[in-house]
Amino acid sequence: MTTEHPTITRFRDEHARRGGTGEVVILPDSVHTAALAAEALGCEVGAIANSLLFDAGGRPVLILTSGAHRVDTAKVAADIGVERLKRATPEFVREHTGQVIGGVSPIGHPAPVPTYLDPWLRRHEVVWAAAGHPAAVFSTTVDELLALTEATEIDVA
Repeated sequence: MTTEHPTITRFRDEHARRGGTGEVVILPDSVHTAALAAEALGCEVGAIANSLLFDAGGRPVLILTSGAHRVDTAKVAADIGVERLKRATPEFVREHTGQVIGGVSPIGHPAPVPTYLDPWLRRHEVVWAAAGHPAAVFSTTVDELLALTEATEIDVA
């Protein structure tokens, strides 16, 4: 019997507490990019909701973006009123999410994180996001993801 990684268990508990309805799927460990996750799930790469944590002058900002998109950090920083968004270090990610890069879920962080969602995800009926571990994802809809995260929709590219 294998035991589930604690970050996945914490995600499942938080997902249920918030009324999430999606299915959690454990993927092979070798699935570490949006393209590989999409292939394993049989969906388009654009249906993968990447959870990208940025450092805004020491404060975390989470952007949920389509796997088919790159975030224009200068544009987003200006749009949300911060001086600069920079790539978060692994330590910063773990401190603010309790998870590791590649497995950051949109929910279940130690403290609330301002969250923004890429409207391009609306092109997909079902989207997949990380479930607290690099090998775990969950299915959801954009409307449910907005409700779960209290995110603000913002063009990121």
